[in-house]
Amino acid sequence: MIRIVAALLLIAALVPDATFAATSDEGVSYPLSLTRGSRLLIAAKINGLPVAALLDSAAEATIIDQRLARKLGLGQGAAVVGQGSGEASFQAALVGGVTLEALGLSLRDRTVAVTDLSDVGRRLLRHRVDVILGREIFDAARLLIDIERRRIVVLGRDHEPHGVRLDLVTENGVETIPVRVESGPPVRATFDLGNGSRMMIGSTLATQMKLLSDGRKVSFARGGGLGGETRQQIITLRTIDIAGRLFQNVEATIDRHSSASDLNIGVSELRHFWITTDFANHAVWLDFRK
Repeated sequence: MIRIVAALLLIAALVPDATFAATSDEGVSYPLSLTRGSRLLIAAKINGLPVAALLDSAAEATIIDQRLARKLGLGQGAAVVGQGSGEASFQAALVGGVTLEALGLSLRDRTVAVTDLSDVGRRLLRHRVDVILGREIFDAARLLIDIERRRIVVLGRDHEPHGVRLDLVTENGVETIPVRVESGPPVRATFDLGNGSRMMIGSTLATQMKLLSDGRKVSFARGGGLGGETRQQIITLRTIDIAGRLFQNVEATIDRHSSASDLNIGVSELRHFWITTDFANHAVWLDFRK
């Protein structure tokens, strides 16, 4: 999950306008790679240059490493502040007029964020990261994502997906689905294919449910993405209900960011489903793999 904070400038940059264009070949299957076991990579092009891009459904904007931006000759852009899963914020620049290509889709005249991704690549992947491909690709098409079989299919809007349909609700620029934690009522969980680590639970919800004071074990680990490394508290949730499927004894990291959603569901949980996303129509379908 990556949020870029720049008041009205960013909002204007991310809202699709009349210059938006997306063309695609429906029904074509594209390869999906997993690196470090749970980070999703797809082939993409930035202004025609081939790159391997990390796929992140909860990134509000596509992020390009500053070295690649220099290679492409991108301008300086407007300075903004971003917040990833690390402890600190990070500096970025918004640059317009960029063409993003992936999964047979061509998205022209997009605004991207440019920042230093070297620390993220070194800590999370053990190799260089050029691009984090954000929610634009999910806004542009209906996608069938099969993590275990390593493929993504671009579907027609009239294709009827299998599985349980869940309404997507936008909160703070990211899409959320309903999830039930233990015996509590449904809460909103960020749908985050960029989270290749543990599920995250917001500290506010954890406090409300007394999860840090009911006697369950609390451990610590190092983690964090953009914004640097951080020391994280980890608890075990007895049950999680996602689309009617019960997961037991799920480790979750306490997310103490002020903008944290109640939950953040990533690849470790979502890989158990065939996933169909349709951000434009505010829906996702989860079909449990039997």
